[in-house]
Amino acid sequence: MIKQRNEKNMLSLILQAAKNDERVRAVIMNGSRTSPNANKDIFQDYDIVYLVTDVESFVNDPTWIYQFGDILIRQTPDKMDKWPKCKHKYAYLMLFQDGNRIDLTLLHLSRLSTMPRDSQSILLLDKDNLIKPFDPPSDTDYLPKPPTEEEFYNCCNELLWVSTYVAKGIWRRELTYAKHVSEQGLKEELIKLLIWYAGLKTNYQVTIGKFGKYLEKYIEPEIWSKFTKTYVNADYENMWIALFLMCELFSNISLKLSHHFGYAFNNKEFDNVIEYLHAIKQDAMKK
Repeated sequence: MIKQRNEKNMLSLILQAAKNDERVRAVIMNGSRTSPNANKDIFQDYDIVYLVTDVESFVNDPTWIYQFGDILIRQTPDKMDKWPKCKHKYAYLMLFQDGNRIDLTLLHLSRLSTMPRDSQSILLLDKDNLIKPFDPPSDTDYLPKPPTEEEFYNCCNELLWVSTYVAKGIWRRELTYAKHVSEQGLKEELIKLLIWYAGLKTNYQVTIGKFGKYLEKYIEPEIWSKFTKTYVNADYENMWIALFLMCELFSNISLKLSHHFGYAFNNKEFDNVIEYLHAIKQDAMKK
C-alpha cells in the first residue's frame, strides 16, 4: 500500500483550502472519523461539508479539487442524477493515489437551517459564527432501534414472501434472478432481524454498522457461523441449502424477538411456506 498522508495533514489541507476560498464560509466533518468508537483503518474517508455562497461556480470549474492531491478516481453523483435537479447541493467523491478519500459536499448557505444535525459531526471552521455548536460527537443517530410490532410483522412477511421468489428462480435455473432476490431481498430482511437481535444483546446502545457489518461481534458464534454458510456459489443445490438455512435462521431469531417483545409470530404462515419451498425443490429435482 502506498504511504498515506496522515489525518493531521489531510485535515490541514481541507481546512486551508476552505480558508483560502471566500466562497466557503464553514466546514463540517461527519462520519466515522468523528466517532470515538469507530475502528480506525486506512479506508476511513473524510466526510466533509463545505457551506458555500455559490455552488454553481464549484461545479462549472472542477479544477479546484486538484489541490487535494492526485486523484485516482472521482465520482459526481449529483451530475449522474442530472444536476441541477438540486442546485443548492453538489458532491465530489474523490479517491486519491495515496488511498485517502474525501467525500466533499457543497451546500449553499441558504440551506443551513434545513441541514440535519448528525450526531457524528464536528464543526471545523465557521468564518461568520453562523452555526450553533455541535454536541460532542457520538453514535446516537446510528444505534439500532427496537422494531415496532408493525416493522417486525412486515419484515417476517417480506422474508417469507421473497423466499418463494428464490425458489422460483432456482426451479427455473435463472441464476442472476435467483441470486438477486436471495442476496438483495431475502438476506436484507434476515440481516434486519439479526440487527434487532444484536440490539437485544447490547441494549440497543452499540452501533451494529452499515449493513450489519459488526454483527459478528454481538451475536452467538453458532448463529454467525450458520449465517456465513448462507453465502454460497452458483451451484443450484448449494442455493437450495442456503435458502433453507436462511429460513431456519429466520425462524430461530424471529421467535426470540417475538418472545422478548411480545409480538405475534405467524407459525402457520411459516410452516405453509416451508412446505411449499420443499415441494418446489422436490419438483426441481425431477427436471
